Amino acid sequence: MTTVEELVSYEDALTSYDPVMGLEVHVELGTATKMFCGCATTLGAEPNTQTCPTCLGLPGALPVVNAAGVESAIRIGLALNCEIARWCRFARKNYFYPDMPKNFQTSQYDEPIAFDGYLDVELADGEIFRVGIERAHMEEDTGKSAHIGGATGRIHGASHSLLDYNRAGIPLIEIVTKPITGAGERAPEIARAYVAELREVIRGLGVSEARMEMGQLRCDVNLSLRPHGREMFGTRSETKNVNSLRSVERAVRFEIQRHAAVLGAGGTIVQETRHFHEDNGSTTSGRVKEEAEDYRYFPEPDLVPIAPDRAWVEELRASLPELPRLRRNRLREEWGISAHEMQSVLNAGVLGSVLATVEAGADAAAARKWWMGELARRANEQGVEPTALPITPAQVARVATLVTDGLLNDKLARQVIEGVLAGEGEPDEVVAKRGLAVVSDTGALGQAVDEAIAANAAIADKVRGGKVAAAGALVGAVRKATRGQADAAMARRMILERLGVTE
Repeated sequence: MTTVEELVSYEDALTSYDPVMGLEVHVELGTATKMFCGCATTLGAEPNTQTCPTCLGLPGALPVVNAAGVESAIRIGLALNCEIARWCRFARKNYFYPDMPKNFQTSQYDEPIAFDGYLDVELADGEIFRVGIERAHMEEDTGKSAHIGGATGRIHGASHSLLDYNRAGIPLIEIVTKPITGAGERAPEIARAYVAELREVIRGLGVSEARMEMGQLRCDVNLSLRPHGREMFGTRSETKNVNSLRSVERAVRFEIQRHAAVLGAGGTIVQETRHFHEDNGSTTSGRVKEEAEDYRYFPEPDLVPIAPDRAWVEELRASLPELPRLRRNRLREEWGISAHEMQSVLNAGVLGSVLATVEAGADAAAARKWWMGELARRANEQGVEPTALPITPAQVARVATLVTDGLLNDKLARQVIEGVLAGEGEPDEVVAKRGLAVVSDTGALGQAVDEAIAANAAIADKVRGGKVAAAGALVGAVRKATRGQADAAMARRMILERLGVTE
């Protein structure tokens, strides 16, 4: 088995070989019920409480197709510029896993609902790379195995396994790319950008939250190498269930280096599935990869074919939201920011939150500042996404407005955000409870200014003598006396007026 230490360098790998990728992304749909029965899909339910004879595959139980799942599949296909089948059907994919109660997976094989599309992805330098879509088809998820007693959570070394069938039957859409060629040294970057863009498309359609850390979007990375100048693809490996954008990029890079090391040493690549390891970015062998014929596909006899009405398909096409890349370009122009700044917003995962904050009344620059600054910092401390924080875009917009109106400064605004996150109420309630409003009353502020001048006579003399910059120290004294609540600009004007200095 190739270890991390045995890899060739990434640069050396690319001097001899061209990488070829195929990315298979499974999207868990956000429907209320499962794909072929009426069981709930709520996350976090007690194990095996969201099951029925149909999703458990009991004799005599018959499936019924989830109409919302079909609609979601068509919307995804249209957003990916796919052809929508006039007629398609389900098939049984036969294989035995303990977490698959029927011993087959209801999927689609040679007749998917959507096919022959593409997705344009924008790379960090602005280059557009087109990824071809082979197909997007409907299927159901399997159950979940928990291996108990081992050190790694995998079956090896475990004393026993537990099975939860709540997830069995949850609707999935599998999106399969055509072979991605011509990526060269940018293959890892392109893989990451594609999954990121696809995730934004899925979220924009509203068919899934597509949270990778929760398994709602999972990527299988297929990779092979071929010597420069050769047309035939090499033998591929498939790294299963990669669940973060960073891991997709790392998995592609590692497999390029591993394949090159094996081939360079005269070895042969085994067509197999592999596991990705987050700790060091490596992959290890799983099992020999089956070919399609090994699954003994045959048409599902208990489900009727699906023939989407053309008028309905066109209605769905007309209802599609603005695609993410087009929306980003429009927002960049409206907000007056650079491509790099927009990429930073995307990398932080807060574009939707920033947009919602702007729509709630905040200035775009202020919305970006709070989501990319204070809220991102707090999210990082808690190990969660900024969007998971208990604060809404409308509340952030109110904080930004209070700052714009001069009722808060940045320091006080951070305290207000702290209060909202702590559950102390709306921003205005936190301001009132904590007494955080900026001191701009001329009487109270004037007293603080007079006291600061009296306590810092030497500094006041410097200002009178023409060193206006020294007034900053007096402003600091005023702010300290008012616990940071003084309106700094007003305090500065009052100090200079009292000292008889003009700028």
